[in-house]
Amino acid sequence: MTAAARRSEVRLIGGQWKRSKLPVADAPGLRPTPDRVRETLFNWLGQDLAGWRCLDAFAGSGALGFEAASRGASNVVLLERDRRIAAALTASKLRLKADALRIENVDALAWMARCPPDSFELVFIDPPFDLPLVEPSLALAQRLVVPDGFVYLEAGQAIAPPPGLKLHRQGRAGAVHFHLLQRTD
Repeated sequence: MTAAARRSEVRLIGGQWKRSKLPVADAPGLRPTPDRVRETLFNWLGQDLAGWRCLDAFAGSGALGFEAASRGASNVVLLERDRRIAAALTASKLRLKADALRIENVDALAWMARCPPDSFELVFIDPPFDLPLVEPSLALAQRLVVPDGFVYLEAGQAIAPPPGLKLHRQGRAGAVHFHLLQRTD
């Protein structure tokens, strides 16, 4: 497989769709979460997410949301603003018969602001690094997760958790700083 072909897809690493591939669009700011980072994250969370409700706020390739559904999450919402990328996510959902997934072609921040509080056990936030989305996303995600629920964040630099969230675990892979935060009350 050529380097270009590897970059145009991402492979799920666990659960019922292990080894299934998702296409990755060539779009500015889109950087799928690397395999080893996803593996670390799901080791931290546990491999079985049965019954969890998850939100993938800046879905992109959909790797985080599809991984959660593959590991048993009962309801996974993927938010993607780009119509072409949302259509690719829908095609992957249909191909895998991923009935627990719902793809919304919307602005993530606006959707999160309208969503009722305490709606998810886990919220993934992996916005484009070149836009100022980390702080507003964290503020909205904190409201959306249940008490003791988790917020996963990828950013271009390490962050200090805002009030109401505590750092559970963190790591770094190249230019990506990843954080698993937990809601405190």
